[in-house]
Amino acid sequence: MSTKTTIPSLLKLKDYVTLTGTIIGMIALICGSFGTRYAVSLGFFLISITLGTDLIDGYIARKTGTVNEMGKELDSLSDSLTFGIVPAVLTFQAFKTGAFFDFILLIGSICFALGAILRLARFNILADPGYTGVPTPVSCLLMIGYFFFNYFHAFAYGGLTYPFLDISYYFVPFLLMFIGWLNITTYIKFGEKGKSVYIVFILLAPLSPIFGLIGILNPTFIVSITVSIIFLIAFIMLLGWVLLHSFLLNLLKKRRKKNNTG
Repeated sequence: MSTKTTIPSLLKLKDYVTLTGTIIGMIALICGSFGTRYAVSLGFFLISITLGTDLIDGYIARKTGTVNEMGKELDSLSDSLTFGIVPAVLTFQAFKTGAFFDFILLIGSICFALGAILRLARFNILADPGYTGVPTPVSCLLMIGYFFFNYFHAFAYGGLTYPFLDISYYFVPFLLMFIGWLNITTYIKFGEKGKSVYIVFILLAPLSPIFGLIGILNPTFIVSITVSIIFLIAFIMLLGWVLLHSFLLNLLKKRRKKNNTG
């Protein structure tokens, strides 16, 4: 345990990258407080950038050998904000209707945020080198994909004031609850260092800031529809990968048990 107590003495280079992501997350949260679709889309765009800072701080920590308890706690606190609380608030603001159904949406948003926070807390106390439950950056990426699919679809047909698809409003609260459960479930596990997680993450994460930026530039109908389809495919692929990974893992476990007892 470190005897140093001043903040500068406890922070390493990768911790400053983590704090940069935290600051971006706070700005995204403030964007969400405005409640307009443009501000919410900017908020989702900003948290998509924090996906990058989360990868970079981990990479720096491993390469420089500066993995420490301070960084571990700081990373979890930052992730709980950027990948838990902020996406929950932004999603609520994006899909609220002003009707009674908003209470269900509120419950879904709370479940999503709590799922992320509880998963991060459990991760800090487990000695298992792998990952139990869906990592919070992946769950955040799912909501980014879901939002931008709806955002670009609506933008193509009527701009920033055009409503999302009706089914999207009814589906999103249950999606939030389900993803919150995916965070804390023990049915989904990833191996040590979670290489498959990083591969999928690196392939899909850049889509968000790249195409999110397009949304700020007032794209044409063709561009908007194309980007909307890309985000829909990415969302389905990512969700399918998570569920398929869980199914395959349980199947392999059953086969191993059968072989050991056979």
